[in-house]
Amino acid sequence: MNRLTAAKQSQVVAALVEGNSIRATVRMTGASKNAIQRLLAAIGPVCEAYQNRAPRNLPCRRVQCDEIWSFCYAKDKNVPADKQGQFGYGDVWTWTALCADTKLICSWKIGTRGAPTAYALMHDLEARLANRIQLTTDGHRVYVEAVESAFGSEIDYAMLVKMYGNDSESEKRYSPAGCIGCQMTAISGNPNPKHISTSYVERQNLTMRMQMRRFTRLTNAFSKKVQNLGYAVALHFMHYNFCRVHQTLRVTPAMEAGITEKRYSLWWKRHRMWQRNKGTTTNRRGTKTSPTFCVFLLTENFCPSRMYAAICP
Repeated sequence: MNRLTAAKQSQVVAALVEGNSIRATVRMTGASKNAIQRLLAAIGPVCEAYQNRAPRNLPCRRVQCDEIWSFCYAKDKNVPADKQGQFGYGDVWTWTALCADTKLICSWKIGTRGAPTAYALMHDLEARLANRIQLTTDGHRVYVEAVESAFGSEIDYAMLVKMYGNDSESEKRYSPAGCIGCQMTAISGNPNPKHISTSYVERQNLTMRMQMRRFTRLTNAFSKKVQNLGYAVALHFMHYNFCRVHQTLRVTPAMEAGITEKRYSLWWKRHRMWQRNKGTTTNRRGTKTSPTFCVFLLTENFCPSRMYAAICP
């Protein structure tokens, strides 16, 4: 990665966030496959660290949650016997919480479809909110206890269960069955029936499948390691929340949520900085520091005085 120029690294990142696979990015930019993977492994944790820190005290009022399926290494039926039951081999689920008003991805977690991931998502979401919210999820049963554990009674929570008809055998595999009705169930508080919906978060699932090649069905672009899937998801949500102008809002979701006043553009530079923490090096001021790498998130019109740094220890 240290052999790639800053301009080449920017081209690679731009290709990845627009839904290209690693091999397609190799053909488009001329960078090697290994260099692209190392770049993704470097920028992914930084994007995750920044988004863990920045979206706090969010003004959200309506939140929708859902989970989207993918797989790593191989599909469940093809996972070798010695790797059966290990996380990262077979089915992997990405859980998302989306604000229906600002379209911001408030929180996400990667894990199984069981209760531990649901608990992690809900507790993380609760820590980011400034107001009481109305929450809508699908009928997945693990949500009920997870929401109660995180929010208690301080939430208006409803489930929306969609009922589907039976399609012909030829269309069952690739086409979703037709929705023939919805059942709304209030679980906690007093949710407004007009806002019981999961439409926005389900549309976000489509965005994820379109913008991340690893989520595209019927390809061989799936993640071979779950760590790489995590890096790709963090980069995608960094771009979606802070850089990409939402077609309906005309601003980025982060701007709509009040996290920032300006649109960011991703510009990656491997740069050695100094961060105050428990280190072994002493600078000229006598402060103990340790070296770290950072990614700069620049505003659309570059100006060093308006540079935002996200530090990754």
